[in-house]
Amino acid sequence: MRIEWERAEMSIKVIGTGFGRTGTDSMREALAILGFGPCHHMHEVMGNEEQKRMWRALAQGAAPDWNQLLSGYASCLDWPSAYYWRELIEFYPDARVILTYRSAESWWESFEKTIVAALKQSVDQESLGVTLIARQVFGGRPGDRAHAIACYEANVRAVYARVAPERLLVHALGDGWEPLCSHLGVAIPDQDYPNRNAAESFRSRFSLN
Repeated sequence: MRIEWERAEMSIKVIGTGFGRTGTDSMREALAILGFGPCHHMHEVMGNEEQKRMWRALAQGAAPDWNQLLSGYASCLDWPSAYYWRELIEFYPDARVILTYRSAESWWESFEKTIVAALKQSVDQESLGVTLIARQVFGGRPGDRAHAIACYEANVRAVYARVAPERLLVHALGDGWEPLCSHLGVAIPDQDYPNRNAAESFRSRFSLN
């Protein structure tokens, strides 16, 4: 009965499974334009102390309460939620799934310049950057190129293996509106697809909470 009640309270319509630096910030804005916002993203954690507290607790082993963690959101992508995509696709069985994607080499070049650089500067050992991204996603070796790329590729393979093809969209950088709108069953908007969060912009404003 508890599960049935929880599912009756579902709000999440779209779940992102891709790593950070795969176009998630642009996708966040695109989903909002298409009516699937607010979208949960690391930005939401950065700007909200309660979000930071809840997601840090989860990363440190607390039991997940997805209705609380994602209350008020219609979609979620990027870390921290993307680390929990296996649980989320089960909890929200009607949600569409999007794997934001770029080549592994291209991803690494962006990841190294942004998130790895931010992790090296972090002094907060309880931050999501350290506890979730560095330790859990990358096994404590986010700056090891070969290892990080292997983790990235393993995540892509896992999504393909776990998510039913009819539920999944692989959205590569540059794919734009058409495949996304078709996947979500909405009209293509009369504006350009967003292009956000270049490496320079990331470095100027990002912290890993």
